[in-house]
Amino acid sequence: MTHNIFIVIALIIVVLSMLAMLVRVILGPSLADRVVALDAIGLQLMAVIALFSILLNIKYMIVVILMVGILAFLGTAVFSKFMDEGKVIKHDSNDRH
Repeated sequence: MTHNIFIVIALIIVVLSMLAMLVRVILGPSLADRVVALDAIGLQLMAVIALFSILLNIKYMIVVILMVGILAFLGTAVFSKFMDEGKVIKHDSNDRH
């Protein structure tokens, strides 16, 4: 019983930190701060899913956690490429397909 109370408290703390990161995404002073906050939200979402899987005793949520991790990594990579080059997909001017 006390095991569940600690997990619920951890869930509340992680959700509150996700809200703080959401504020950083909206009000961030620079684009780099917003990208880091979005990556942190992805990590916190993985923590929330893991805590829910422990709370509900579901063993197969690791696949969902891995998918969220992959999507968070891809999002961070795309945003960092956008910050570096100004566009995500580079088109070749000689390619006429």
